[in-house]
Amino acid sequence: MRPRGIILTAETGSDLTAEEARELGVRLVPMHVAMGGEARRDGSFPAEEICAYYDRTGRVPRTSAASQYDFARVFDEIGRKHPGACIVHLAYSAATTASYHNALMAAAGSGYDVRCVDTKHVSAGQRAVVLMAAQLLREYPEMTPKVLTAAVEELSGRVHMSFVPQNLDYLRAGGRVSNAAALISGALNLHPAIHVTDGKLIAGRKYRGSMAKVAQRLVRDEAGAHNFRRERLWFIESPGLPDEVRRAAESEARALGFESTDWVKTGCVITCHGGPGAFGVVGISQ
Repeated sequence: MRPRGIILTAETGSDLTAEEARELGVRLVPMHVAMGGEARRDGSFPAEEICAYYDRTGRVPRTSAASQYDFARVFDEIGRKHPGACIVHLAYSAATTASYHNALMAAAGSGYDVRCVDTKHVSAGQRAVVLMAAQLLREYPEMTPKVLTAAVEELSGRVHMSFVPQNLDYLRAGGRVSNAAALISGALNLHPAIHVTDGKLIAGRKYRGSMAKVAQRLVRDEAGAHNFRRERLWFIESPGLPDEVRRAAESEARALGFESTDWVKTGCVITCHGGPGAFGVVGISQ
């Protein structure tokens, strides 16, 4: 059972499922996605609808942060249900969205004990930080908020996330790369790796070849570059990732000595950036 003294919150962009969040005792604060004239809550519909919308219109839906109101509502619900509890918000990277700032503003006006930590991660990277924080609380229920936030900051620095889009169509349509760069990458069958570095999404090495081969090389390169612990590795899959890519990634992880692998399906927010068929990896350095 979760300790009652500290309640964790995170945005839906962490790609924790609602069921996982309930089991962990983590409250999710919704981010938002706008398709045409309709604004919808992230997590309230499947990511496949993002891809279907792009296929129909050629436009990538716009994403937006969890608002100050979203945070204030969740903080108030927690404060009323758990009087005296401390709320620790494990935020989506502040370098990519206004969510962290909005959480700080809501916390300041809430009247409750709320601590906000910038995880400097997105999607499955943020998810890994939240999972480890929840595990720490289960193992050390006497842990104080100050000790927990310090531990989370240290853990965040050891989490590393990278992903490779199947193509640059979504990044091009969203204005994040030029048409020329997208055309060149497509013609040469290049797949740029996107790394989360100090909270920012940074383009890195370009891989050439099939996504199955790219997945194997990404797993091998990231595990070596960051000296990943072998107990656990997370793989990221966006809608439509072929089974052969999954098999190739799992085979490479076994060959490298990883004891277990878990697959994380991208939610709506990160799917808007990576598009369908994207693959990624999250690990924890020694």
